[in-house]
Amino acid sequence: MHIAVVDYGMGNLRSVAKALEHVAPGRDIRVTDDPAVVSAAERVVFPGQGAMPDCMRELDARGLRAAVIAAAATKPFLGICIGLQMLFEHSEEGNTPGLGILPGSVRRFPREGMVSADGRKLKVPHMGWNEVEMADSHPLWHGIPSGTRFYFVHSYYVDPADPSLTAGVARYPFPFTAAVARATLFAVQFHPEKSHTAGLKLLSNFVSWNGVHAASPQDAMPALTGTL
Repeated sequence: MHIAVVDYGMGNLRSVAKALEHVAPGRDIRVTDDPAVVSAAERVVFPGQGAMPDCMRELDARGLRAAVIAAAATKPFLGICIGLQMLFEHSEEGNTPGLGILPGSVRRFPREGMVSADGRKLKVPHMGWNEVEMADSHPLWHGIPSGTRFYFVHSYYVDPADPSLTAGVARYPFPFTAAVARATLFAVQFHPEKSHTAGLKLLSNFVSWNGVHAASPQDAMPALTGTL
C-alpha cells in the first residue's frame, strides 16, 4: 500500500499523515511534493489550509497540477478542506480559477443572513463541530451514521453545478455541500484528521476503498479532466 499525501506547502500535513498511520499501521504513507511520487501512489490524499490564491500558486510552483488531476481521475482520491475547494472551477476567494476537475464554484458565507434558528448571530469563519447528513450510501460513509458531527474550519463552501456530486450536507445556517463524490474521487470540507472516532473511521474506509462507487451510470469520470 502506498498513500501519497500531497504537500504544496499549505497547512499542517503532519496531523493528516499521523491519522493515516493510525488507521493503516505498517502501510507506506508519504508526505510528498514530488509529482512522480503522487503519480506512482496507489491512492492520494489532497489536504490543505489557507487562502485559495496562495494554494493554487504553490501547487503550480511545485509542478503538481497534472499529477493531482490525473490522480483524481484514476485512483482512490480524498480531498480535505481546501483540497475539496481546489477541485472546482472557480473560487470567490481572490477571484481564483481552480483545477476544474468538478463543475461549480466556491462561495463565501454571506455577510447577511448568518443567523441561527434561535436568532444567534453566526460567525465567519465557520469553526467547530457540525452534523453532516449523508446524501448517499458511499463506501466512505460505511459505519458512520448520518448526522454524525465532524470538525469544520472554513469561510468558503463549494456550490456544485451538478447536484448529484453532493455526498453530504451540513447547515450553517443554510444547507451547504460538505462532501462530494464522483467515481474514484471523494472530498470533504471538514477535517477528518481532527474529527476523532468518526474522522478516523472515514480515513480507515478510504484506506480500504477500492475506488468503486455503486451509483448512477453518469457517475463515471473521464480518464483525465481539469485545467492543465
